[in-house]
Amino acid sequence: MSAKVTGAARYTDDIVLPRMACGRILRAPHARARIRAIDVSRALATPGVLAVITGRDLETKYGILPWTEDEHALALEQTSYVGEGVAALAAIDEPSARAGLAAIAVDYEVLPAVLDPEEALAHPEIKVNPSAREGNVSKHVDLSFGDVEGAFANADVVIEEEYRFESNTHAALEPHCAIGDADFDGNLTLYSSTQVPHYLHRALAKVLGLGAERIRVIQPAVGGGFGGKSEPFDLELCAAKLALLARRPVKIRYSREEVFYAHRGRHAMKMRFRTAAARDGKLLAVQSKLLIDGGARSSFGVVTTYYSGQLLAAPYHLPAYAFNATRVFTNKPACGPKRGHGSVQPRFAFECQLDELADCLELDPIELRRRNALGSEVTTINGQAIGSNGFRECLDAVERASGWREKFRKLPFGRGVGVAGSTYISGTAYPIYPNEMPQSAVIVKLDRSGQVVITSGVSDIGQGADAMLARIVAKELGCSLDAIRVHSGDTELCPVDLGAYSSRVTMMAGNAAIEACASLKERLGDIGSDFAGAVQRAEAKFGTLVGVGGYRTKKLGGDYRGGSIGASPAYSFTAHVAEVEVDARTGFVHVTKIWVAHDCGRAINRTAVAGQMEGSAAMGFGEALFESHAFHANGVHRGPNLLDYKLATTLDSPELEALIVECPDPAGPHGAKEAGEGPLHPSIPAIANAIYDAVGVRLRALPFSPERVLAALKGRKS
Repeated sequence: MSAKVTGAARYTDDIVLPRMACGRILRAPHARARIRAIDVSRALATPGVLAVITGRDLETKYGILPWTEDEHALALEQTSYVGEGVAALAAIDEPSARAGLAAIAVDYEVLPAVLDPEEALAHPEIKVNPSAREGNVSKHVDLSFGDVEGAFANADVVIEEEYRFESNTHAALEPHCAIGDADFDGNLTLYSSTQVPHYLHRALAKVLGLGAERIRVIQPAVGGGFGGKSEPFDLELCAAKLALLARRPVKIRYSREEVFYAHRGRHAMKMRFRTAAARDGKLLAVQSKLLIDGGARSSFGVVTTYYSGQLLAAPYHLPAYAFNATRVFTNKPACGPKRGHGSVQPRFAFECQLDELADCLELDPIELRRRNALGSEVTTINGQAIGSNGFRECLDAVERASGWREKFRKLPFGRGVGVAGSTYISGTAYPIYPNEMPQSAVIVKLDRSGQVVITSGVSDIGQGADAMLARIVAKELGCSLDAIRVHSGDTELCPVDLGAYSSRVTMMAGNAAIEACASLKERLGDIGSDFAGAVQRAEAKFGTLVGVGGYRTKKLGGDYRGGSIGASPAYSFTAHVAEVEVDARTGFVHVTKIWVAHDCGRAINRTAVAGQMEGSAAMGFGEALFESHAFHANGVHRGPNLLDYKLATTLDSPELEALIVECPDPAGPHGAKEAGEGPLHPSIPAIANAIYDAVGVRLRALPFSPERVLAALKGRKS
């Protein structure tokens, strides 16, 4: 039984080391301010305070992407958002830490701030991020494929509308937590609830100026990440530096408010979409212009900006396609990679446009999607190589399970159904920093007792990465699951894996595990009914039995700048049908059920795949109806806690039905593709389209709150 289910799992905050100190970070109260001076003398004199640091103690810049390193662990000359760290300390206990923080004196000169991307573009003189090359532009991408203007000129129908998507947070149950522990030789061990132990290891070496060989990162159990822990954070660097200075372990744990200000959640986007089609429903061209609010730091922003366009070229055949996307710096916490980052927002807009096209052409929305389905073993207009493709099967599954033909446009006023589809990557084609080494490696060791020990750097953040490896190795070697032990998430004991992001783990670590088993199978020979006996015979003949495997992607993507972003070894496909009830008097939307069909290639663990599908759809549902990461005019968050920030509860959530579709992909381990992020995308547009079926109004801004529904109904009547 899972250690998380029984409560036996040890998260970072559960770890208590001898002589461990309490670390805390002092955070800026202003959206933008110059730091005239920081006086820490009174803090150092506070009883119980062991060490105090400021930005001058950690001056080296870092960032998850090597070409946009624009972060400091603590601010130097200027703060760029409310909540940015300016000083940190370690004390013998929490009361002493609080007293020490209160004793730090910071002299601020408050400066004008910009909190809206349009305002930030209009005022380049108000420099949010000093690293920006042009005003407050974080990244601009302008790509076009095919004869876009010609397609629009010859179209029978064109839909053009504007859509808005609010920023929102991951709301992982476990806040970020880190423990730095330095020995008397200056070697550092850092425990962290990170999704990327390897990249954190690199950042620690860079910022601290320590040899990488002197650093060890351990990832204990993680209580959810969803992208929110997939880069280095200030608490990890501060805990490490304070531990080195105090010569004792230092733990820093974010409060829930600090989690909101650390953010890295979904980007807010303003999107204008044009979609052209022929009379028979065939798509001719899609064109989009996106303005993206990135907050004050780059994070994964370059990738997000490309993803906002590159991942829209499937699952439908597009003869022509163009997108223009601009990510802008604003004086707010940085946005980053939340489950399906960069592609969820435009998918909402595009799938709503498809529904409007179907309405104009008097076509069933599922039929319109079938007519435009891309197919398998094809290349998209922007150069993405599609392998297996179960999108048509997903459409069939939700149509059949939901009773679509008996419900669509046939339910009483106030009730409706809506459909949407999507695609997503199964791992990025290339590592974050260019190199020729494996992106994932696995070691499998056989013991003469019959025990099988797997070591891998994978990050199990709740998605079942360890269990996936165990199942693959058990199948490859013909042993029982009970014989397998998996050790992961430790940079000293395990080979490198780049982390849990972009749905890469099953594809890459799974294939590495198969390769690790290949040589062992040759040495084991015919196992028969006695696995331990086969191991003993092989060990007598060959010596200690260890297999090593690694995964590298082949060259993928289009031959143009940015063509590799969005390129993947395989793509998953998804279709949803949502059923809703809308109260026209109150504007309240009740989603009664979502049918989720997902082509995961091959379900290695059907229970885990279904859980990921349902969890993704539930997260999308919450974003659709409730969530908004909003700020006051002074840059203070409107509700940085789980009471004021609206999240779906179990009482709000719809019934979810997971319909697993298996179209094995030759690139995947045993044919498997991703299942953790792709199933989120269609939830939001499916709900929007269902609301239109129910009450005849198009909602083009999230969340679909009662106020927005009532305003739309009022506009419809007028």
